[in-house]
Amino acid sequence: MTCELILGGARSGKSRHAEQRALDSGLAVTVIATAEAGDEEMIERIRRHRADRPLHWRTVEAPVALADTLRCEAAADRCLIVDCLTLWLCNLLAGAENLPPAASADALPLFRRERDALLATLAAPLAALPGRILFVANEIGLGLVPETPLGRLFRDEAGRLNQAVAAACPHVVFVAAGLPLVLKQG
Repeated sequence: MTCELILGGARSGKSRHAEQRALDSGLAVTVIATAEAGDEEMIERIRRHRADRPLHWRTVEAPVALADTLRCEAAADRCLIVDCLTLWLCNLLAGAENLPPAASADALPLFRRERDALLATLAAPLAALPGRILFVANEIGLGLVPETPLGRLFRDEAGRLNQAVAAACPHVVFVAAGLPLVLKQG
């Protein structure tokens, strides 16, 4: 497996960068979409993302079971784009608003199980996930401290997840204004 983490802010060009990397790979491409179409705005965002991609690319929806989906979809002749880890994390934190103040997200069984499964899958021997995987994630820790406990929990868990995935990936880039800045080249 070759994996890469592509970080950036909202509308920074990170998805476009991942799509170009996938095209350049020459491999068959499967997009693993983590978003759920919960409202009209998200439906429109999903539609735009699909319209921007080549028609022959496959799309697999994985709002929760990302590790299982990676194991099923990874192949030596395939490039997977996971778009995006941040929305996946949001799905896993369902119910976090009911946690006691200062509680850890580890108190949420779904979060703990799926996060641990992803990190274990990435730590497995390279043959466990053949091919190439491009993870897209938002870097949300550069702004203001969120006003609510739930917002701070989300920011903290997104930062921890990005750090763990970056440690597992030999290549990490940060995209700003459509320009990739290589943070780690392995």
